[in-house]
Amino acid sequence: MAQLLTILAVLFIALIVLVPIIERFGPRPSPEQQAKISRWILPLVGISLIIALFKSFMS
Repeated sequence: MAQLLTILAVLFIALIVLVPIIERFGPRPSPEQQAKISRWILPLVGISLIIALFKSFMS
């Protein structure tokens, strides 16, 4: 149990440190790139929900 808490603490601290660094120095997507990505998000979420539902029925 102590190992699990240690791993979770390290991951949490890494997220606290890395997210602001990535936001500050990461590349900014253009509006065209954002439109391409946003067009794919809802279909992918729907597919993942269908797969999760299928997996829950099969187990």
